[in-house]
Order: sequence, then C-alpha cells, then structure tokens
Amino acid sequence: MGLVPKVAQLASWEGSKEGSAKKTRRKKSKGSSSGKGEGTGCWMKFRLMGGCVPSSSRAKVDTSISSAATQCESKSTNDGSRDQPVAPIASGSTTTSNAESNSSLSKVGEELKVATQLRKFTFNELKSATRNFRPESLLGEGGFGCVFKGWIEENGTAPVKPGTGLTVAVKTLNHDGLQGHKEWLAEVNYLGQLQHPNLVKLIGYCIEDDQRLLVYEFMPRGSLENHLFRRTLPLPWSVRMKIAFGAAKGLAFLHEEAERPVIYRDFKSSNVLLDVDYNAKLSDFGLAKDAPEGDKTHVSTRVMGTYGYAAPEYVMTGHLTSKSDVYSFGVVLLEMMTGKRSMDKNRPNGEHNLVEWARPHLGERRRFYRLIDPRLEGNFSIKGAQKVSQLAQACLSRDPKARPLMSDVVEALRPIINLKDLASSSYFYQTMQTERSMTHSNSLGSRNGLKPQGSFGSHAQQPTRSLSQGAHASPYRQSPKPNVR
Repeated sequence: MGLVPKVAQLASWEGSKEGSAKKTRRKKSKGSSSGKGEGTGCWMKFRLMGGCVPSSSRAKVDTSISSAATQCESKSTNDGSRDQPVAPIASGSTTTSNAESNSSLSKVGEELKVATQLRKFTFNELKSATRNFRPESLLGEGGFGCVFKGWIEENGTAPVKPGTGLTVAVKTLNHDGLQGHKEWLAEVNYLGQLQHPNLVKLIGYCIEDDQRLLVYEFMPRGSLENHLFRRTLPLPWSVRMKIAFGAAKGLAFLHEEAERPVIYRDFKSSNVLLDVDYNAKLSDFGLAKDAPEGDKTHVSTRVMGTYGYAAPEYVMTGHLTSKSDVYSFGVVLLEMMTGKRSMDKNRPNGEHNLVEWARPHLGERRRFYRLIDPRLEGNFSIKGAQKVSQLAQACLSRDPKARPLMSDVVEALRPIINLKDLASSSYFYQTMQTERSMTHSNSLGSRNGLKPQGSFGSHAQQPTRSLSQGAHASPYRQSPKPNVR
C-alpha cells in the first residue's frame, strides 16, 4: 500500500446527507477544540498526528504531537514529485451510534466468513502491542490511516514486550481519511484468502465499534519506492531484478493461479514491500477487484489508482482488465531501470511523465542506454538491460491485447537475474560514457558563453538529470509496511 501522495485523494461524496452532516460536525468539533485548523504534517489537510491515532487513544499522545508532526513534516519536504491519485477513493460512512455499530458488526460478520483463519484482535490488545500508538512506533501513513510497529505473541493475539514475540505492522483506519470500511473489507477478504510468497501476509484484524484495524507481517526493508528514490547509495541492478521477478510472480499468481482471478489495480513501487532478503511482496489490496468471468472481457468500474501508473485505456474508459496491471508493472520496471519516478514535475519539460519520455528509447539497441540509472555507473548487465528495456516496451504497449501475460513476464525475467556481463567492462558502453561526458562539458560551456569544442558540439545532448534526494514519506504505504496511493 503505498504512501499517499502529498496531494490527498478526495473523499467520496456518495454518502448520505446525514452521514455528511455528522462528518462535518465532527470536523468542526475537532477544529474548535484544537484551535489549530488544518495542519501540514503527515497528510495534507489532516490534523498533524491526531489523524494517525484511533479516537479512543488520541488523548494519550497529545504531548507527543509536536515532535511527531515535526518528524512527519521533514519527511514531506520537497515532496512535489509524489504520485497523484487518478480518482477519488470511496469512503464508507463512519459508525456513530450503538445501533449503527451493531448493524455494522452483524453485516461485517457475514462479509468476513472467508477470513475465518485470521486472528481476531481486541482494540486494547493492539493498543498495548503498539505501546499506545505512540509516535515512535509510527511506520508510515496513507489514505487508510497510519501504520504502527507492534509486537504480539507468536501464535496468539496478546501483546508482548517490544523486541520479543512476533513483530507486526498495525494499520489503523483514520476516520477523517480517504478510505473507509469498503476498502478495509476488501483488504481483509482478499488477503484473508490469498496466500503466496509474494503477497504480504495478513495476520488478523480488529473491529470494535467504529474502530477498524489490520495486522500484517512486518516487512523490515520497507518499500521499493523507498530504496529507489531515497537511499544515497543506489539499489544494485541484481537486487532490482530480483525485486522485479518477485513482484511479477505476485501479479502472475493473482491473474492466473488464484482460485478466483484478481485484478490488483494499484501496482506501484510504494506497494511493493521488501523483506530482509529483498524478496518482494505486494501489499494494499483496498482497490483490488475480481477479474471478469465467462464471456466478459472487462470489469466496468470507477477509475481509481495513481496517475503515472494507471493504464491509459482504463483511465479513459473505466474498463478494467488484468492487462491494466501489466501496464502498471511496465511503469515500475521503467522506474527500476531509470531510478526516476513515474511522474515528477521537477524534471525538465517533456520529462514529467516517465513513460512518454522513455518510449522513444525503449527497444533501441543504442538509445536505451540513456534510460539506465546513471548512479549504477555501469554496474548492470548489458544483455539484462536490453531485455528489460524490450520487456518494459511490451508491457507499456498502447494496445492492451499486445501486452504479455504476467506468467510470460516472469519467464522473461527469470534468466536476467544472474547475468554477469557488466556494462562497465564493455567497450561500447565506455565509448558512450565518453561521448556523454564530452557532450555534458560542451553543454555547460555553451551556457557559460564558451564555444563548444570537438565534433560533438552540434549534437549536444542534455546531461542525465540526477535524482532528487529530498525527503519522502515513509516506505510503508499503508498496506503495512510489513502501507494513498
């Protein structure tokens, strides 16, 4: 579940007038009591840390709000390149009365029959497991709510001392947030019945009154997004390919191996979580949909997801197919090749959209080198990079029917992981680097009023733009991190 973009997703207005009025009154009440208005911390237009903590526990963390808010704000600084939501996420109305709560619980009991093997936690158990949802336990935040690190019994639900038992990620529902009960149910029902090495494991859930929490396995290395765009040291090429291979296997399972095929609908780098060995696991199933059955060719639905990752035909028509996920995979594959975000308005004109900028270079024997993350400094496989470039081109085809099946993508990636033909030892690559260096120097000279020297002056290329190392949100996108899309 990737992190929520800085520009928050809009809440759905489909709720009843009564529900809307209650929500409005609730917001006004909070505003008058805090006297702070809307903050700019972890979430845009969310009240600092207050939105991260379940309502019954907020009073206990009031003294820590200032420090936590400062920390969250530092993560959001210079974060103008965050991915943007394609469309609003439906938000379930919040239960506010005992009658509504009982009705909701009864309905949920029926809807959760498929997830009976999951552990059912009490709110107090999870509050203790996360040390009262204290700011120091905060892993990340998203449209659903905040994710906290906690510790529980290996085979039970009781909280244990930090550093012992089973480490988990606890995702809370933010009642003023962007997602609601519907997405909570989707997460429980899909991950409750789908088990695969490349899907994050849902351990259990909690539903008490208006509280909705989910408990996942803890993913110690956070998200792919975190490693691609935040780390000072670049993620090695071999590790990137291992992650791509694992993520592809996760999607192939959903599309072709699950008892009932599933369209993920929100594949992106922030939703690919990593365990200690960099094994990839898909998280955040709040937008997942059952794939079409029988003679149906697609699922018609409201357009949801993230700008830069959503397939163009889906954005234009609302027709969702498994090939929509394949396109999204192609975008992430491109991100891994280039070290660039799918959307970044801080890049030069013509380069804001990574896919459109990269298309002319994909599949070209010589030009594709321009796509490779310069921070790798030639430490990547030439044959592997060529094949990845071709694979990304196929996944990003404008014709959905021309895109490969994810099982074919898995087989294409399998041999790439172990290729050892490093570009740094290639004469062609060294020549290209020399040409790029000279072009860069000539370009700088021209800007300083100096006349370009050498035969490359008339063919000067723009130097490769280095990645911004500005602070970004936590790796946990809400689906635990174990995280708005």
